[in-house]
This record gives sequence, structure tokens and C-alpha cells, in this order.
Amino acid sequence: MTQIVDFMKRNYKIVLLVTALSAVLWSFVPSNKSEDPEKDKVLLELLTMVLERGHYSPIAMDDDFSKKVYTKYLTGIDPTKRFFLQSDMDEFSKYETSIDDMIKNKDLTFFDLTNARLLKRISESRSIYKDILNEPFDFTVDETINVDYENQPNAKNRQELIARWKKQLKLSVLPSIVDKQKLEVSKKEKDSSYVVNSYLEIEKTARENTLKSLNEYFDFIEKELDRSDWFSIFINSIVERFDPHTFYFSPDDKDKFDISMSGKFEGIGARLQKKNDAVEITELISGGPAWRGKKLEAGDLILKVAQGKEEPLDIAGMRLDDVVKKIKGAKGTEVRLTVKKVDGTIEVISIIRDEVETEETFAKSSIIEKEGAKYGIIFLPKFYISFDNKNKRDAFKDVAIEIERLKEQNVQGIIMDLRGNGGGSLQTVVDMTGLFIEQGPIVQIQSSNKKQEILYDKDSKVQWGGPLIVMVDNFSASASEIFAAAIQDYKRGLVIGSKHTYGKGTVQNVIDLNQFIRENTFGDLGALKTTTQKFYRINGGSTQLKGVLSDIVLPDRYAYLDMGERDEKEALPWDKIEQANYKPVYGGFETIIANSKVRIDKNDQFKLINENAKWIFDRKDIEDYNLSIDKFKTEIANSDTQLKKFKSILDYKNELKFGSLPFETALFANDSLLKEKRQRWYDDMQKDVYVDEAVNILNDLKASSKNKPLAQTKIKKQKLVD
Repeated sequence: MTQIVDFMKRNYKIVLLVTALSAVLWSFVPSNKSEDPEKDKVLLELLTMVLERGHYSPIAMDDDFSKKVYTKYLTGIDPTKRFFLQSDMDEFSKYETSIDDMIKNKDLTFFDLTNARLLKRISESRSIYKDILNEPFDFTVDETINVDYENQPNAKNRQELIARWKKQLKLSVLPSIVDKQKLEVSKKEKDSSYVVNSYLEIEKTARENTLKSLNEYFDFIEKELDRSDWFSIFINSIVERFDPHTFYFSPDDKDKFDISMSGKFEGIGARLQKKNDAVEITELISGGPAWRGKKLEAGDLILKVAQGKEEPLDIAGMRLDDVVKKIKGAKGTEVRLTVKKVDGTIEVISIIRDEVETEETFAKSSIIEKEGAKYGIIFLPKFYISFDNKNKRDAFKDVAIEIERLKEQNVQGIIMDLRGNGGGSLQTVVDMTGLFIEQGPIVQIQSSNKKQEILYDKDSKVQWGGPLIVMVDNFSASASEIFAAAIQDYKRGLVIGSKHTYGKGTVQNVIDLNQFIRENTFGDLGALKTTTQKFYRINGGSTQLKGVLSDIVLPDRYAYLDMGERDEKEALPWDKIEQANYKPVYGGFETIIANSKVRIDKNDQFKLINENAKWIFDRKDIEDYNLSIDKFKTEIANSDTQLKKFKSILDYKNELKFGSLPFETALFANDSLLKEKRQRWYDDMQKDVYVDEAVNILNDLKASSKNKPLAQTKIKKQKLVD
């Protein structure tokens, strides 16, 4: 369902809600879900005040501002233009230049009108797609669909809207038919007695599957979303005009954000999704109370929820978010779940809530062996920290511990893997950089008043002074870029990976909106994450837009695409300030860089990856798709020829040996799931040509340093604890 996926991608709020279908059970934060326009007006007023006074680069709320909010909001709620008619847009258009005034006057007329009309059109759409999918499609008709919806007009009338829906649904069903036909042929080849399903049967099944997906999606919209959810989308269309990283958090979203940053929550430790009127357990989090109890399992359906000895509450038809709130709770409290087991039996399961660690959030390390030499790799998914309790785990403390564990295994070089790391805590990255240098400036900060500040590592001691590689990609952002830039500027190690990192050179603060209301009768108002500063490298340059350029560029499939901050329309500009006073600690990387380039140019795997990247780039602007099954198959066949070639990328296997550190091996005896997760990680790295080349570079660094440390190794003062 590409159209639905596109809708989700364009609406962060809805993405959050959809993610909740498989979300962990978070600790409780009370919120007011009642539809209260007065609360919405107060929220508008607060957000306007905070943005005008607190944003790094506030913009004028004028007619131009209004037009852009108007476009962003309407495009966001109807990106494929299959809900609103042109008559709706004509009606809305009178507000196009008035939204700025309406914000100032706390006037909700535009939102109320568009929201009511959207819900009406969504409801009407049920009969449209059901009627269309009730009849077989004719895929012999020579017709095409253009998916450049942004530049298409809205349908003039219902007939034109139905025609648009029909083409979109044909595009959804067609690939499924082709895939099922291929599968039938494969089954026949394997078993000559197999009776192949007819085209009519396959086509019917494909339509039925599409219908089921759409029904589930529309059920989600109508049952799971309320006014506050839609209003959050409207609000974020306003606040994101200031820059891409300014965002309004509803109370629930703020809770989820805090958990994502800390990697911990209080609950039972399970991931859930809605299944008809029940809620299904999709996964148990390793180490959590549900996992330890061994009674709840994936596939169980939750029917009722009870708090301690209270009477159980039937959750049939209840919103998933509301069910989650009933199940989650404070550490040490009891929740009783009435569940229908996978075998059909009904059972009441008592669970004592506890603190749960989302293990995927935290740093992890592995030993890498090659030709008798040992190296270490530390994968850090984000720069996490607990804002509520600074004594709990954070990325700095955990990385320091992992370094010590690797040093105990006598590793001769370390890879810091920051690929996909979207950032996190500023102070944490400053502290973590200090693990690799003696002391000095790490990053420069500039506020809206142009006041500048330099953040230092003031501890002269070093946790790791040996060969160091920082691995990055297009999605390494913010704090990852601070770390990579500092290591690069100090010439402490080499940055390798994508041509450049994401390019997010701004600092955000999360502001609790409740603090501005003395006698709050509206309930929790949520929070605003807003850009308050820009950060700069110690060499004076900003990472904004440009990112950090890798010392050694490794071809990847996105190499020719313009990805990252530079693709954001509202991104703040690049600039430069005065260089900080610092001294590089090492140099002499030229030969190592040159040797790596020679290896990369000769490497068949990298050649194939680069060819794949060019192919992806050439196809990025394709917007017309054939809805004739014969022509569609021809296009697929042409693509398959190339794809078969590129699939061999996945067949790559290096000769490195990966293994767990002793402390983790000891845990495997009682945690088979952790063992499985680690083995999957090792299997992935076994197929990772980037890790392979990183080890080659480390080997060169080791030889080049000739046992001379790149930084003086001394242990940091603070106590390192698990």
C-alpha cells in the first residue's frame, strides 16, 4: 500500500501513532484527551510565544508564512489527493493568507473546517474503495498512472475521484498479482502435482488482501485518532515552518521521546499491536518482567486488564493507546492480564511491573579477529541519556565501559560505528569525545543573540589512545556529527563511510509548556522541541547542511542522491565562525587514505555497490507506471535483470571472525534471546564490506603508529560501573 505508506511518512504524528501499534508499554503520564477548543487556543498562544522568544532564528508570521503552512498542512493530510475535491480546496483557499492572523487571534475556524471535511471525505471513501475492490480489475487496458501527486490538481467531482482511486488501487493490486503468479510457477516447478491457482483466483485474492489492509487502516483512523491527534498535525505544520527540527510533542509523544532517549521505561516489557477488538502481544523484551515470568508469549491476545486486585476491565474496542495506559505503570505494582493463549485457552496472568531496558538503544561491542590481530567495534545507536536521573546509564558511561572491556582483550584498534545514529544528548557527546583525547575544545555553540560558547573536555586523561576509526553514513546526524568532526579536526582518527553525514548542525531544547500556566485546568499541554542554538566545529565551520565529509569515502547505494538536511525546505543555512584554539594530536594519514582508496577501487563488492547507486539515481524520477499487466511484467523483467545482479551484494561474506566479550558470554546461559540477537549482529557484520575495510584501515593505522599511541592513554577519573 504505497499510498498509505506515503501518507504515514509525511505525517510524523501519525507515524508515532502507527508505531504505537507495536510499541513498548510506557510509564504512565496522565493526559486530557477530551475535545476542548479552548485548550487548543491556549496551546496556539503558548507555542507562538515560545517560538517568537526562544527560537534560534524566528521568522515573521505573515502572508508568506501563512501560504506555506496552508500548503504543508493540506498536503500532509491528503498527500495523494484522494480525499479532498477541488470544491473543498476552493472553499479552503480563502484562508490561505489568513492563517497567520488566525494564529494570533486564536481562531480555529480553518482547522475546524478542514478537519471536519477530511473526516467526512474519509468516511465517504470507504464506500468508494469497497465498491472498486468488489469487482475484478481489467489489467488488459493500456493505461498509466502518474504518482507525482504534488503537481496534480484535486479531482473536480466524485466521478473523477473514483477514477483516481481506481488507478491507485490497481497499482496496489498489480504487483501482488505478478508476485503471486511467480510463486505459483515456482511451486509447480518444485512439485509437478501441484495445482496452480488460476489468474482469476489470484486476482481475487490480491483484491481481498488490499481490501483487508485498507479496512484496517481506515479502522485505525476512525477508532484510534481523535481531535487532539489531528490538531497536533496542524500545529506541527505551523512550528515546522521555523525549521525541520522544531516539533510539538503531545503528552504521550513527550513520554515516548523521553523513553527513546533514556532507553528505559517502567512496565511489563512487551510490544503490542491491535488485532480486531483485542490487543496482540507481538514481542517480549528480553530481561523484562513479562519475559522473566515465562507465562506471556508472542501471539497471546489480551482480553481484559486489571490493576492489582481490582475488577478486570474488558478492553474490546478500546483504543490501543488507552489499553497501553492501563497496562503500563509504576515499578513494583501489579497488573493482571486476561489473555487468550495461542492454543485457544483463557488464562489470567499476574505481572509485577518493573524497569525495562530497551536493549537495542544501548551501546554494544564485539571482538573482531583477523590474521591473528584483535580489534574492537562499538556500535552506538544514539547518544542516549536519562533526563530525569543523570545517575542512570548514558552513552558516555557505557562506551567507557565497553572500551575497558575491549582493552582487557588486548585489542589493537577500535571502530566506533555511528551509522544510523541520529544524535541525542549534547553533553553526552562532549564527554564521550573526551574518552579519546587528552583535553580541549570539543564543539562551539552559538545562540540566537550570537553569544558563543565553547564546550570543553577538561579531563586530561584518555580512555583509549590507540588506532581509531569512526564509521558514519548519510543518517549519522547531530551529536554523531559533533563526535566525528572533533575526531577529524584533532586528527585523532579517521572518519570513513558515506560522502557526508546528515548535516544537522542545530541544537534543540525540549520546553515543557505547562510551566507557563499557573492554574492549569486543561490537563497536560505537552512540550515543544525547538531549535535554540547552532553548533560549530572547533575549526569554525558548521556541520549544518554540509555535514562531516568522510576522510575515506566508501561507496553506498545512496551515494548519488541528495539526502539529509540539504533536502529539507526549511533548513537553516550553513555559516562559519572563528576557529577555537586547539592543536591536532596526530597526522600522517595520507598514505593510509591512499592505500584504502586503492583497495576500494579494486574491490568488486564496492564496484557493484557503486553501480547499484547509479541505477537507483537514474530511477529516482520515474513517476509513470503502466497498469497493463503485460507491460508491467515487461518493466518488472527489465528491472529484475538488474536486481538479480545487485542481489549478489547480499552474498558478500568477509573473512573476519566476530565474538562476544566474556561478560556477555556469561549472560547467554540464561538469556537465549540475547545470544540470538548478538549472533544476528555478527552475521550482519560478516556480510558488511564496510566493516571489512574499516579493519583494513585499522591494520594500516596500527602499522603506521609503530606502537606510538595516537593519544596518551590514561583512565578517566570517574568510576565505571555496569
